[in-house]
Amino acid sequence: MKKLNSVFAILASATLLLSACSSSQAGAEKTEVDDVISIVWYPNESGNDMKTSRDEIGKAIEETTGKSVEHKLTTDYAIAIETMVNDNADLAYMGAQGYVQANKGNEANKPLVVSTGPSGTLDDALYYSWLAVDVEDQETFKVNGEFSLDTVAEKSISFVSNSSTSGFVIPSSTIIDHFANNKKYGELNTEDLMEGGPLFSQVLFGNSHQGSAVNVLNGSTDVAAFCDTCVESYVDVVEGEENEVGSVYKVKKDAAEPFNRVAGKEFTLMEVTPVLNAPFVANTNVLGQEDFDKLQTLFTSDEFADNEEIFVPKDSNAAGLFFKTEEERFVPVEDAWFTPVRNLFNE
Repeated sequence: MKKLNSVFAILASATLLLSACSSSQAGAEKTEVDDVISIVWYPNESGNDMKTSRDEIGKAIEETTGKSVEHKLTTDYAIAIETMVNDNADLAYMGAQGYVQANKGNEANKPLVVSTGPSGTLDDALYYSWLAVDVEDQETFKVNGEFSLDTVAEKSISFVSNSSTSGFVIPSSTIIDHFANNKKYGELNTEDLMEGGPLFSQVLFGNSHQGSAVNVLNGSTDVAAFCDTCVESYVDVVEGEENEVGSVYKVKKDAAEPFNRVAGKEFTLMEVTPVLNAPFVANTNVLGQEDFDKLQTLFTSDEFADNEEIFVPKDSNAAGLFFKTEEERFVPVEDAWFTPVRNLFNE
């Protein structure tokens, strides 16, 4: 498994030119600022199967602040980010890149907490970015019996969104670095990977990690980028170990949408890269410091960490936003923790 520091050393050399979408795409303005706390959710966390976890978090916030909670579900990463940039929501759960973009657009957006790894600390606060292929096509992506990124040239690929850390930024940077010394593809940049040519025959965006995974499982693309945490409720490891190149995952027979359309299908991992865990982000212009402090205390409490509807036991087979294997919980985090991701933008 790659070491996180070496991954970011590689990725920091890549130049990424990503722009935030127009503010006209932002969600509806927040109403009743003093009495409502609105939470924006990415498409990955907006599905019906995540409702129990969302509602439990909302209920705890209401009990702590005495205010009502409004959940803003989205179908587009950019909408969630711009809603925070434009002071139209109090909280958002977003990837590291989304936070960096939201903070760049509006310094009032601050990291509230981040989920830890099994140790209960930030030392292993990681999830994994995958490049996956249909198990039946895996030999196409091997050279001398080993998976190789050389084989993705002239293939079709699905990313999540260009605002997704693990569904675009990390895999695209890895691919660009891999081809850096290639005569034909050595001048690749991020924009090249957003559309077909010169490297890929076609590029699709799934708009969620689940959507990107389905794109490779239903044959829409040859390769797909998505992360482990967003699909773990829908799949089982049937060969190998979790988060290892060559491991095979199978979609559960009773998987919820959108995986119900590809139940029983299998994919294998050709590339696995560790990524910093995603934060809850607070807009202090809207939320205010008093509620920021209250919510940080709430989220980092033992009560929150022990709530099985928030941190779902790993062996329960229930869907959830967060999973408990050992000592996972939320901890406060400073802006500087996201420096490796910010460096991807050469800011």
